[in-house]
Amino acid sequence: MSAIRTVVRGAQRRRVATIVIVAATAMAVTATVLAGLLLAASSAPFANAFAKQHGAHLTAYFDAAKTTKDQAAATASQAQQAVGPFPVTTVETKLDDGPGRGPTLPPMQVAGRATPGNDAIDKATLLSGHWPRATDEIVIVRTNLRLPAGTALTLTNGSTLKVVGEARSISQTAQGWMTPEGVAALGQTGWQMLYRYADAGSETAMTAHQTALGAGVQTQSWLGVRADAAHRTQLFVPLLSAFGLIGLALAALVIGNVTAGTIASATRRIGVMKALGLTPAQVVRACLAQALIPGLIGAALGIVAGDLLAIPLTADVADLFGTVPMSVTPWVDAAAIVAAVLVIGATAAPAAWRAARLRTVDALAVGRTPQSGRGRLAARLAARSGLPRSLSIGLAQPFTRPARLLVMLLTVALGTAAATFAIGLASSLRLVQAADQKPETSADVLVLPPMDGSDPRVVLDATAGTGSYYGRGPADVTVDGLRQAARGNITVGDARAAGYDMLAGRWYTAPGEAVVTTGFLTATGKHVGDTVTGAGHGPLTLVGEVFDGSANNHLYTDAASLPNQKDQTFEWYVKLTPGTDRTAYLQALESKHLSAEATKAEGADGTLVILDSLTALLTALLVSVAALGILNAVVLDSRDRVHDIGVHKSLGMTPKQTAAMVIASVGIPGLIGGLAGVPAGYLVHHWAVPAMAEGAGIRLPESTIDVYAVGLLAILALAGLFLAAGGALLPAGWAARTRTAVALRTE
Repeated sequence: MSAIRTVVRGAQRRRVATIVIVAATAMAVTATVLAGLLLAASSAPFANAFAKQHGAHLTAYFDAAKTTKDQAAATASQAQQAVGPFPVTTVETKLDDGPGRGPTLPPMQVAGRATPGNDAIDKATLLSGHWPRATDEIVIVRTNLRLPAGTALTLTNGSTLKVVGEARSISQTAQGWMTPEGVAALGQTGWQMLYRYADAGSETAMTAHQTALGAGVQTQSWLGVRADAAHRTQLFVPLLSAFGLIGLALAALVIGNVTAGTIASATRRIGVMKALGLTPAQVVRACLAQALIPGLIGAALGIVAGDLLAIPLTADVADLFGTVPMSVTPWVDAAAIVAAVLVIGATAAPAAWRAARLRTVDALAVGRTPQSGRGRLAARLAARSGLPRSLSIGLAQPFTRPARLLVMLLTVALGTAAATFAIGLASSLRLVQAADQKPETSADVLVLPPMDGSDPRVVLDATAGTGSYYGRGPADVTVDGLRQAARGNITVGDARAAGYDMLAGRWYTAPGEAVVTTGFLTATGKHVGDTVTGAGHGPLTLVGEVFDGSANNHLYTDAASLPNQKDQTFEWYVKLTPGTDRTAYLQALESKHLSAEATKAEGADGTLVILDSLTALLTALLVSVAALGILNAVVLDSRDRVHDIGVHKSLGMTPKQTAAMVIASVGIPGLIGGLAGVPAGYLVHHWAVPAMAEGAGIRLPESTIDVYAVGLLAILALAGLFLAAGGALLPAGWAARTRTAVALRTE
C-alpha cells in the first residue's frame, strides 16, 4: 500500500490537475444537484400541495335562486367528505386611486368562509395578512398583480372593500374570501360545496360524481386544476434535460482528459514502481485513486454549493405552485455522488488499464515527447502562412497530439453549444412574454369603463389626438363539448390593432366568426374552419388560432356574435395620432370625466423568471467547466513542451511571443469547436423550446423560435475562440515567466 500512496501523492503534487478535477467535479455536481432538486420540486408540486391542503376533488356552485341552503347541504351524503355550503358571489372591482380613477380588475368569485384552515377540505394557505374579520374585509388569491394589505377596492355601487391579506387555494375554489356575512351583504348569488371522494382518480369517476349532482349545477373537477399545474411543471423538463446532457458530457470529457494526462505524465514513475514490485492491479487502483480522491472532494463541495444555490430557486418554484420550499433532499445528494464516482471511474479506467498493461521496460523508457512524424504537415502549412513564427509554431502544436486535440475540440464545442442554447432560450422567453402582453402594449392609452355605465366613444371621437380605438371585455362563452364555459374576450371595433400573433388562419372580421387558442382546439377536438355552437349565441366559425401564453380555453369574437353579453362593460384601447402628447391627452380625458392611463406591460411571469435565472446559472457553470478543461489541456501540453519552450527562448523568443505561442495553440481548436458548437446549440434550442411549449399545452409563434440572426450566430461561433483563449491565459503566463535555464534542464 505504501507504493500506491507514493504514486497517488506524486500525482497530487500536480496542483493544476488536482485543482481542475476538484473544480470541474464540483461544478458538475453543483449543476446535477441543482437540476435534481428543481426536478424534485417541480415534478409533483400539485400532489404535495393537494395532500397538504386536503384539496377538494369537486367544487360545486348551486344557484341560490333555484337551490336552498339545506338542499345544497343534502348533497354531502354523495361524497366521502364534504364541507359547506358557503355563500358565494361575483364582484367587479377597481383599484381605488381616487374618485372615479383606478384600473378595473377581472371579476372575482368570492366565497364566504369564517376560517382559512379549520375546514376538513380545501385548507386555504394564508400567505400574508390575516383572515377577514369584518364584512368589508377581503382576502384575495395571490397573482402576478400583488395587492398589499390595506389596498382599497371600489365596487360598482361605490362602496369599498379593504384587502387584509393574500391566500392560496390549491383547489382554486375562489378568487377571494370574505366572512359569510360580508358575502351576504354584497348580494349572495349561490352556494358552494366542496367534496372529496374515495374514487377520484379517473375522468370517468369524476364525470359520474358531477352527473350525480344533477343538471344545471356548475362544477369544477380537481383533474382540470391538476392538468393546468402539470403544464407548468413540464416547462422545466426539456430545459433541465438539455443542460444535464451537456453537463454530463463536459464533465466526462474534462475529467477524462485530466486523468489521462496525469497518468501519462506519471508513466515513468509508474514504471519505476512496477520495477520495484507494483502489480498491475495496484497500478489500476493507484491511477483510479489519483482521480477519485480530488473528485470526491469536488463532489462534496458541489453538493454544498448545489444545496445552497437551490434554496432561492426552489423557494420560487414552491411559491409558483403553492407548495412549501424544499430543504436538502438526501436522495438527490446521494445520486449526485454516485453519478460523480461513476463518471470519474469510467473516464479514468481506460487510462489506468493502459498504464497497468504497459511493460516495465517501456514505461521506464517512455518520454513525454510526441511520437515522431505527427503534426509535420500542419507545421509546414503553418510555416508557409506568413504569420509570425511564434504564432505559426503555436497553431501547429495541437496536431502533434490528435487525441488531446479532439478532446479540446469537443470541450469548446460543448461550451459554445451551452452558451448558444442559453442565449437563444433567453431571447425566446423574452419574445414569448412580449407576444403574450402585446394586446396590452400595442395601444397608447387604456380607457377604463365609466362608473356610470356610459359609452365613452362619444368623448373619444370628440377628443383631439384620438387615432383608432377598440373595446374589449371578458365574457364566458358556452360551447357544446365543453363542460365549463370557455373564457372569452368580446370586442367592439377593429381589434386587429391589438396585434395578436396568429398561429393559423386569420383574425375575425365579421359577427359569427371567432378565433381561439390552442387550448380550446385541444379541449374541443376542433380545427380552424370548423363551427361551434352553444347556448346564448349562434354558430361561430373558427377562422383562426391565436397565440396565448396559457393553456386555457380562450375564445375571441365580436360583441355582435354574443347578444346575451350586450350589457358587458369594455375597456377601450386607444392609438393616438402621430405627434400627440400622451400626458396632455390623458388630462383631456380626465377633464371629461373619463378615467384613463398609459398602457404598460405587466411584470415578468413567475415561471419565465425562474426559467431565465436557472438558464443563466447553469450556463455559467457549464462554460466554467469548459474553460477549466481548456486550462488543463494547455497546462499538460505546455509542461510536455517545457524543454521546447526553453529552446525557443534561448534562440531569442521573448516572453510576449512565448505567451502568444501558447494562446495560438488553442486557436484552431477554439475556432473549429465554436463553429461546431453553434449548430449543436441551435438544434438543442429548436428542440427544447417547442418541447417546453408542448408540455405547457401551447403553441408558439415562429418568431419566438427563430431568434438567431446571422450576425448573432457569427459572434457565437467566435465565442469558442474566446473561450479557448480565456482558458489558455494562465498557462500562457506561466510559460512566459519560465526561466530559460530551468526549462532546458527539464526532461
